[in-house]
Amino acid sequence: MSDAIVAAGNSSHRRELAISIRRHVGHAQAEHRKSFIVRARPSRSTEWEKYLLGSVLFLSMLIGGGTASGLYTETLIEIAAIVSAAAVFSRPSGQRIPRPVLWLLALTLVVFCFQIVPLPAALLSGLRPELLLATPWLAGETRLRFVSVGVGRTIECFLYFSAGAAFFLSVIRLRTDQVYGLLPFFFMGVICNGLAAAIQYSLSDTVAIEGLLPFTINAGLFANQNHFSALLFVSIPFVVYHGLFRGHLLSGSLGLIVLLLLLLAAGSRAGILIGLAITIISVVFLSARSRVGGYGVLAIFIGLSLYTIGAWTKIDAEVVDPEFGRAEFARTTIAGIEENWATGVGFGSFQKVYQIYEKGEMIFKPYVNHAHNDYLELALEGGAPVVLLIAVYLILLFASSVGVRREPLQKAAFLSVSFLLVHSLVDYPLRTAALAMIFAYMNGIIFHKGFPVRLSQRGGSTETHDDDLRVPARPLTPAR
Repeated sequence: MSDAIVAAGNSSHRRELAISIRRHVGHAQAEHRKSFIVRARPSRSTEWEKYLLGSVLFLSMLIGGGTASGLYTETLIEIAAIVSAAAVFSRPSGQRIPRPVLWLLALTLVVFCFQIVPLPAALLSGLRPELLLATPWLAGETRLRFVSVGVGRTIECFLYFSAGAAFFLSVIRLRTDQVYGLLPFFFMGVICNGLAAAIQYSLSDTVAIEGLLPFTINAGLFANQNHFSALLFVSIPFVVYHGLFRGHLLSGSLGLIVLLLLLLAAGSRAGILIGLAITIISVVFLSARSRVGGYGVLAIFIGLSLYTIGAWTKIDAEVVDPEFGRAEFARTTIAGIEENWATGVGFGSFQKVYQIYEKGEMIFKPYVNHAHNDYLELALEGGAPVVLLIAVYLILLFASSVGVRREPLQKAAFLSVSFLLVHSLVDYPLRTAALAMIFAYMNGIIFHKGFPVRLSQRGGSTETHDDDLRVPARPLTPAR
């Protein structure tokens, strides 16, 4: 009898213990689910940053194809980029902006301020021709002058640069999965331009469209067919990345074919050749595992691009106008640089200053609005300080390429930036808002500090784009 009572007591004790354990485990599971929801909610609530910046990128590719100054579409893009950047920076972020990049941007802003702040006339009188001394800011005993001979245009350029820099810094502030998430917006912009170009080339011999935007559309949604071609061949590395590393080989192959056909239809002499070269180099470079191999392929790409662009430039000068070509633009621009190398003449003032150094026999009804070489034009407008800043940027870009060799997306962005920089030797693609915002996005990918950290944490495991959510391998179950 006593044994039965003891057994019943032990059984009751075991039941109470089991109930207590289940209650404790259930409480632990509830706390875990609660903490998971708390961790997941901030991640979902910050997705608006990706959509906000993606919308700005898409908008710029739709309406930012003009090359003239004073376009309201360009102003809309600048406002959207700056407001979006302010919204992104209003939220805390775990991503760190590289200090050398911040110093480079800060020094660039200092150069802008130097050009639009009135200075004593005696300070500038020995640094440039008397003809280019700007109008006195104040009359009388105090005579102050500006470095820029076109202060209004310099302020416009300042806002243009500030919008691109703000967008670039905003991309760096995003999480890595959000940076990946901007790619669909980029591809949508390319697709819309491609569809517009296909409609233009298929419906009529005259592809110019007027009245839709404040500039005449000549190719895709761009005013300049060469800049439209630049958009197409800059997209090729990302299409190759999409096919090779995202598991969409069929759609990537079809995208490449369409891009090459559009390059052919655009009528650019260098378009199809550069497109083919970029396709080959992108496949090889993105597949390369060693740093030496990647740099070798990049050197081959640069050589092929320079050869192709040089041949196209020579043909263009001989066929269109043997005397009024890019070589003459370069000679005249260099003449202006030699007399204004210390301070430059002011950003946006090229058109005004070029006419001073232009030969009389080179004056025709069409006027020269750009040097068709962004490096020479920037050297004339900004002088030695800007040349130094460009050199620093190229050094930072080359240094960053050492770390991007393991991340395919960063390698694709590095290739696209390299193509645009090479193309800038014979044109001015970055003075088009659409390409400038794409350039800012690609630089944001290259200089983003989250990718190296991601690679070190991943250690070669399967790629995932959800960095902030930590889901347990299996749910907790009560002990039995």
